[in-house]
Amino acid sequence: MNCRSEVLEVTVETRQVEEATLAVLHTILLHRSTGKFHYKKEGTYSIGTVGTVDIDCDFIDFTFVRVSSEELDRVLRKAVSEFKDALNSSGNDGMGQISLEFYQKKKSRWPFSDECIPWEVWNLKVNVVGLANEQERQICREKVGEKLGEKVINVVEVINRHEYLPKMPTQSEVDNVFDTSLKDVQPYLYKITFQITDTLGTSVSTTMRRLIKDTLAL
Repeated sequence: MNCRSEVLEVTVETRQVEEATLAVLHTILLHRSTGKFHYKKEGTYSIGTVGTVDIDCDFIDFTFVRVSSEELDRVLRKAVSEFKDALNSSGNDGMGQISLEFYQKKKSRWPFSDECIPWEVWNLKVNVVGLANEQERQICREKVGEKLGEKVINVVEVINRHEYLPKMPTQSEVDNVFDTSLKDVQPYLYKITFQITDTLGTSVSTTMRRLIKDTLAL
């Protein structure tokens, strides 16, 4: 199986890291989740509904839609908070990458553990820049909102290509494809990892500052 990989990139100030990252990850999981399966007998099942909720960002002029599951939101927030803390500890201008990998399990014979086979990976590169004053922060608030809108459209376009998805499992195999641990939603099996780079490339930092400077000049 070929695992497809997508790369997205955003440049933000420190206060925006968590919201920008959550907006992208929640958008992906909104399209990679189903309602809970309710099996009547093997091979026959119904699928529950997936509720949604609009989320207004505090530090970005942006509203995104996420699955209404509070359990899923808590899991994502915990991972993103750890990513944000690691980024913050790297200094003012830093860069990190957080990855959302979808996989399915392949049962192995005892005594070997199950094999996890990835089928889709989303890599979000986050560049953090320091800003000088509140005026620059206000401009960054607007510009990042515009960029996030573009990223969300990009995510939807990729997902609408109708490429490989694991086939719907039988009742005995549902845990090999979906995360069934949540009571109100059923995302495809996934894991979140991240890595941090101490120094942000000067070209990225310069580009954001030039964008802010050009806006101030208008």
